[in-house]
Amino acid sequence: MKQFKVVKRLIVSVLVFTGVAVSSVHAEKLGYPEKDELTFGFIKLTDMAPIAIAYENGYFEEEGLYVTIEAQANWKVLLDGVIDGRLDGAHMLAGQPIAATMGYGTKAHIITPFSMDLNGNAITVSNDIWAQMKPNIPKMSDGRPVHPIKADALKPVVDKYIAEGKPFNMGMVFPVSTHNYELRYWLAAGGIHPGFYAPHKGDTSGKIAAEALLSVTPPPQMPSTLEAGTIYGYCVGEPWNQQAVFKGIGVPVVTDYEIWKDNPEKVFGITAEFAEKYPNTTIRLTRALIRAAMWLDENDNANRPAAVKILSKPNYVGADYDVIANSMTGTFEYEKGDKRDVPDFNVFFRYNATYPFYSDAIWYLTQMRRWGQISDDKSDEWYFDMAKSVYRPDIYAKAAQSLIDEKKAKAKDFPDFATEDGFKDPQKHFIDNIVYDGKMPNAYIDTFKIGLKSGDKI
Repeated sequence: MKQFKVVKRLIVSVLVFTGVAVSSVHAEKLGYPEKDELTFGFIKLTDMAPIAIAYENGYFEEEGLYVTIEAQANWKVLLDGVIDGRLDGAHMLAGQPIAATMGYGTKAHIITPFSMDLNGNAITVSNDIWAQMKPNIPKMSDGRPVHPIKADALKPVVDKYIAEGKPFNMGMVFPVSTHNYELRYWLAAGGIHPGFYAPHKGDTSGKIAAEALLSVTPPPQMPSTLEAGTIYGYCVGEPWNQQAVFKGIGVPVVTDYEIWKDNPEKVFGITAEFAEKYPNTTIRLTRALIRAAMWLDENDNANRPAAVKILSKPNYVGADYDVIANSMTGTFEYEKGDKRDVPDFNVFFRYNATYPFYSDAIWYLTQMRRWGQISDDKSDEWYFDMAKSVYRPDIYAKAAQSLIDEKKAKAKDFPDFATEDGFKDPQKHFIDNIVYDGKMPNAYIDTFKIGLKSGDKI
């Protein structure tokens, strides 16, 4: 078997070098990978799919890359693995490279040349909390709840717990995770204060002035922690919301698509040092991931059942096929039996999902400032500079353009690289109807009723 692998590797290397896998012109233009043996990390979530598909469909090998993929215990272990070189790159929370580069937590310059997906999260509450929320939610003619469900329906429940002197505990996956900021956004939009951080005072709990107390729980442990009664709800990626439905222990009440339509969720993270030392390798791995994302979304998600079959394997997500398929194939089940069409619950390529927009990075930075993870005011220019040091559309554009030149991708499916400035048009589709303009971060922060504003400090 080992001999076979060596021979296979030699054949693929020759193909890449000679241009059989890629034309000779572009092989020379792209350059041979400086490092071809790579180890990538991931967390067991469906949005790691581009890595799995790039591996299973042979896209990494076609780039002359010999990749090992390893599941990680939690997001901290994963980040530490990239920083110390045990991992060459990893499936990361969108906020992780930003926070690391900024120096919140472990200080390290992490970049991303590739955004892995849009949407994919939800907020789930226990059956008991759902029963208390339900009378506060408008109903359709068939008796089902009107969606999206706002945190307004949860506020009387939280107020009751506070009046009784009981803590209202909720889970999220990491302090700089999309899930933390989405859960906070949803709660605050409904008038529930999720608490402040004060790192300059040594307080990284995020519970200062909190009405709902948020704490970290690893994604696969969310359902069991909910079932044990340790938390009353959580925000997590799939399949761990649908798992609660299948187990009959909780009800997903809102998806992140409904909180912020087409929000960036995960990224592929590498160190800046890696990108500088291995530029050809970086472009080639980005090419493989782009192709995987294209495959996941092509023909109106026609490949999703095949993707679910792959992801259900123990070495990837390891959840039952039906649990993963419940959200990944274009539907989402809220209350048991209330399955609705949500075709964009998981987006991997369309809507320029894979392009690392500066404005996406800036949104995360605004939420870090809003909740005190950034202790002091920063200029708009600081937000722009920080985003540009982490999100690398220049690398992405080289990878994508080479695929276009080789007719493996179509130019119409990408931004116009000659004119794209990295900022999306002002985004209006938030659950509180507040408009986000990435070119005006401080003005945006000041629009919120709950949260720090210009001049505020804990």
